[in-house]
Amino acid sequence: MGKKIKAGALISGGGTNLQAIIDSCAQDKIDAKIVFTGSDTPGVKGLERAERAGIDTFVVDYRTIIQQVKNDPDGVVLPGDFDMEEIRAKQNLLPESAGNEKIERFLTSRAIAERALLDRILPYDVDLLILAGFMRTLTPYFIDRINTGHRKIMNIHPALLPAFPGTDGYGDTFRYGCKVGGCTVHFIDYGEDTGPILGQKAFQIEENDTLEIVKKKGLALEWELFPECIQRFAEERGQA
Repeated sequence: MGKKIKAGALISGGGTNLQAIIDSCAQDKIDAKIVFTGSDTPGVKGLERAERAGIDTFVVDYRTIIQQVKNDPDGVVLPGDFDMEEIRAKQNLLPESAGNEKIERFLTSRAIAERALLDRILPYDVDLLILAGFMRTLTPYFIDRINTGHRKIMNIHPALLPAFPGTDGYGDTFRYGCKVGGCTVHFIDYGEDTGPILGQKAFQIEENDTLEIVKKKGLALEWELFPECIQRFAEERGQA
């Protein structure tokens, strides 16, 4: 095994992918150490998984922040280094047709939440940030402050990108009638599930498969693929 990289993880729910990564680290299958796990939602099981493994945890409650911005937009205090014009020009998450008010409210609430995330993340000085079921899109404001020098925000998606981006990849794959499903690990960029692909695994969808069976097949492959891609990243970092 090579020199271990420092990695952090962000989650939103049960953390099954996080558990697969924790287990792979413990079994020396990955040259990495997870030093924190953050969540946008309080009380999720993934935080318990991290705590059992002795990993630091924290919560940035997105729902509360978004509601506060909606209730009192004039009382919002944006981060001092936030430039609405710059971030709006870079982002590809909302089209201009969404309207000025919606776009600016979205970017405002995310900037506040992302600044809170950054304040917790940056002191760890991680080599890699793993999105292990983190169900929030990240804006250029956050991405640019993590990707200093090279891409280091890695996500797993429940479909064979570039097909079926968005939050319900397995459901979209199943409803479209596909005979093959799969999962993708990729770096994130300014769009939704549009960053460079690092690895993919595929499975057959049989005639009698239900959506639940499709999800189970996909998750089993996710738990293999994510650790593999993290290890390749660690090996490449070790050679840099």
